[in-house]
Amino acid sequence: MILLEALHVKHYVKDRLLLDVDQLRIHQRDRIGLVGRNGCGKTTLLNIFAEKMVPEEGTVIQRTQCKLLPQLKRTDTTKSGGEVTQEYIQKALVSNPELLLADEPTTNLDTDHIEWLERKLSEWQGAFVIVSHDRTFLDMLCTTIWEISESKIKVYQGNYSDYAAQKEIERREQQSAYESYEKKKQQLEEALKLKERKAQRATKKPKNLSSSEARIKDLSKKQKKLYETANAIETRLEKLEKVEKVKELQPLRMNLPNAETFKNRTILRAEDVSGRVGERILWRKTSFLVRGGDKLAIIGPNGSGKTTLIKKVINQEVGIMASPSMKIGYFSQNLNILDQEKSIIENVRATSKQDETLMRTVLARMHFFKDDVSKRVRVLSGGERVKVALSKVFLSDMNTLILDEPTNYLDMEAVGALESLLKEYEGSVLFVSHDRRFIENIATRILEIRNQTIRVFEGTYRQWKHDKPKKSHDDEKEKRLLLETKITEVLSRLSIEPSEELEQEFQRLLKEKKKNGQ
Repeated sequence: MILLEALHVKHYVKDRLLLDVDQLRIHQRDRIGLVGRNGCGKTTLLNIFAEKMVPEEGTVIQRTQCKLLPQLKRTDTTKSGGEVTQEYIQKALVSNPELLLADEPTTNLDTDHIEWLERKLSEWQGAFVIVSHDRTFLDMLCTTIWEISESKIKVYQGNYSDYAAQKEIERREQQSAYESYEKKKQQLEEALKLKERKAQRATKKPKNLSSSEARIKDLSKKQKKLYETANAIETRLEKLEKVEKVKELQPLRMNLPNAETFKNRTILRAEDVSGRVGERILWRKTSFLVRGGDKLAIIGPNGSGKTTLIKKVINQEVGIMASPSMKIGYFSQNLNILDQEKSIIENVRATSKQDETLMRTVLARMHFFKDDVSKRVRVLSGGERVKVALSKVFLSDMNTLILDEPTNYLDMEAVGALESLLKEYEGSVLFVSHDRRFIENIATRILEIRNQTIRVFEGTYRQWKHDKPKKSHDDEKEKRLLLETKITEVLSRLSIEPSEELEQEFQRLLKEKKKNGQ
């Protein structure tokens, strides 16, 4: 059964064709992930599907109840971003639409609640289209990926990993096509040069021969034929369909300060460090160390104290001892390290001792090519500013990077670029993130803050997942699921038959949920 159909849809942003959709259909039980670079039109397409926006051309036919879960949530509330996101999700699911359009539903959710949402949507019987930059989330839920690129939509079967594998095959095919194109082009160019040389020689009077009229006539015909052949080759060369070269990543060769006294040595030691906000204990006294070259992921639920910990490290508060060889570069979401009146390259250059070639290589990895680097920061989008700030920190004269939620506001291509940079980086990286795939690809050690305790795991995220104590975690998960089910039931009854008694029960359940740190 077709739930929604889009036919001959075109939509423009000023003079730019943003979306050019010939035909798209959403069927019952479809699980679709919508991906593409920031600004490619993902949110616009969802709004067109939900009839919140009218396309300039074409039609959208809704054949069922359709619910849009918007990207921009209300901010006129005392609730946290995660609580607001959860509330939107609960209300959307309680209304039980046959088609859910969800725009970045994991925004502000910690890993626990992202996994909670995965379970909810896995069990849900309706169809959905989800915009998300969370690759693991798309892997767990989707059976089809729609990619928006240069206004067109291409459909890939499978989850995100299947899509990524197909993209890699396309990349290799393009590389092969480019090599064939270059070979053919070279052959034609050499043939053209050869014919032109022969044509030029045919004009010269041969030695030891009389210059009779017949001989001159023969030479003239030969010359004409050679030039005709040369022109034919030139035409074939002009008509040869150009294939773009696949951009290869240039290896990075960075000069890290104090490299000789840094690698594999203890550069940071925390001894009996505790964390609290007012009267609330975040974590009890703990000790751990960081070595030069470590990639340490700091994970845990929202409000557990991750940002508090990294600020203690940056400010070297009581109990934090840092080696004189450690030099810290810090990235945070407020982007206060950028001068908006200066260009991209000027911002990077201000704190870097790397050569200009390396700076431009890193910026190209982040998709700032050639003249792009001369743009002033104030004209950039939010996602582009994040990329500039990350590039600036990465290239600064530091050997330890501290990154607080670095993948927020980045599209998948930019996240992949950041991953490639951090993998090759020989310094230390301490980072806070809820992006499971990013943690899995980067981290060599895990520091988890949970239940007022810090636990350091020597190994990767995948190893940590398999090492977690199963029973207590499963019991805790079961309690959470039971509480969420009760909240959903009460919310459903409230929407149909509101009463003071139900409202009190709803508030009691929310307090219990907050108390348990969900």
